[in-house]
Amino acid sequence: MALARDGPMVALRRIDHVGLRVADLEEAVPRWCIQFGFTESRREDARAFLRCGYEPYSLELVEDDVPGFDHHAWELARGLPLEEAAAHLERMGVDFKARGESLYLDDPEGNGIELIPYRPSDDPRPDVGRSTSDLPGFRPRKLGHTNFLTAELEEQTAFYTDILGMRITDRLGGAGVWLHVNADHHALAFVDKGYAHLHHFALELVDWGELRVAFDHLAQHGRWLAWGPLRHGLGRNLSGYVRVPEEDCFVEVFCDVEQLEPDHEPREWPDDPHSSNVWGILPPRSYFRFDAEAIESERQGLEALGIPLRERGA
Repeated sequence: MALARDGPMVALRRIDHVGLRVADLEEAVPRWCIQFGFTESRREDARAFLRCGYEPYSLELVEDDVPGFDHHAWELARGLPLEEAAAHLERMGVDFKARGESLYLDDPEGNGIELIPYRPSDDPRPDVGRSTSDLPGFRPRKLGHTNFLTAELEEQTAFYTDILGMRITDRLGGAGVWLHVNADHHALAFVDKGYAHLHHFALELVDWGELRVAFDHLAQHGRWLAWGPLRHGLGRNLSGYVRVPEEDCFVEVFCDVEQLEPDHEPREWPDDPHSSNVWGILPPRSYFRFDAEAIESERQGLEALGIPLRERGA
């Protein structure tokens, strides 16, 4: 998929938030706040906005009959007005809608995207230098990235690099690609599994000790690790993946992600277990599935008991 590059390119500063559709807002808001450490920022109609720390919000919940992924939002780089981003999308022939102070569009597989203007913090100090009377002690440091399963790996890669200005960090053979917009190893990743689906969004904690606290806390609420704890080769991060059947996705809880040099060049990784997890434990087959049978197999640890997960439709 070759795309023209005439005119200014879009440049992104960071991932801003993830939007999920939920069946019941009154049930979902306290669940996400209590279990994952978010703080409710505000409500608007059938939407709730939750924050990790001092940012406006990182998770948007919208009540809908069909729970699941709605969109991921990206903040434009400093000095790039929303009008220039809109003009770029028009030149590239990308359909979008402008509503309020945002642009809304879809990627080639229909995943929703929101572009928002650059919005600096009203207090640039790090969080440890600030004061709070409402944030809990256990909370994510920030929203880290989104990861999608895809049937169109190269088309999606071309879209996010040529249209939205992301840069390739790493490729995992022909099985996946990791993309960055700043020094964090990745803000977005795609894994080729033959169909399109949000796999997970990721919440960053400070260190291994906070991961332990988070995993203990989530276990007390009936959550389980579908994969982990582990150490990725790609990204270097310490991670664990928590299944959230209510919104048809996983949440990765992680720390210690690789920080890239300004002149980083894309790397090619072999598609082998060491690249995925240097500690050697690969995920169960259920990890890339979202059907009821796979979730129940994972919940009960049936693969570890020698009871294989059937192929879908078998």
